[in-house]
Amino acid sequence: MDADIEARSQIRLIAGLGNPDPEYAATRHNIGFLVVDKLAAQFGSTWEKSGKWDALSTKCGAVLLVRPLAFMNRSGYPLLAVAQFYKIEPQQSLIVLDDLALPLGRLRLRERGGSGGHNGLESVIAQFGTEEIPRLRVGIGAAPTEGSVDYVLSRFFDEEKPIVRASIDRAVEALKCAIDNGLVSAMNTFNKSEEI
Repeated sequence: MDADIEARSQIRLIAGLGNPDPEYAATRHNIGFLVVDKLAAQFGSTWEKSGKWDALSTKCGAVLLVRPLAFMNRSGYPLLAVAQFYKIEPQQSLIVLDDLALPLGRLRLRERGGSGGHNGLESVIAQFGTEEIPRLRVGIGAAPTEGSVDYVLSRFFDEEKPIVRASIDRAVEALKCAIDNGLVSAMNTFNKSEEI
């Protein structure tokens, strides 16, 4: 691989998406936060608030972890500010988010694509001005009825929690694989059809 292309494809920023208020802390929509929290904990990293942007950030080795403090549908604003400050290209960012279309526990890594109706990812795409943004979707299961907004803002059922914990652990391993070995290697390893 050309050295310049390789440098542009190296993951330098990982952002978990969620809603910042404590009332949303353990909801399905906040699984992106739960994944990056677990990754930060494994590195012994501490979240810090910067006056430069509306987000928490910390370092995991050479990679910057970010948790936007804006609500989900405005996630792109602080992430763009962070990326511009550190001169990080969209292709060097990896967004972690929940996905209604994936069964609970399933992971899906992609190098690019549309928002799939996810308001947080839609905000990120709009602010960065490109769909060329890698993302890790974490399945939260389909809404049982028409009320998808209520569903994503609900908490996991007790019987789902072991699957959720396992999927968070697996998502963290996928992120570490993407950092160490590249996104394609992580996709080949973790984009499996079976659920946890």
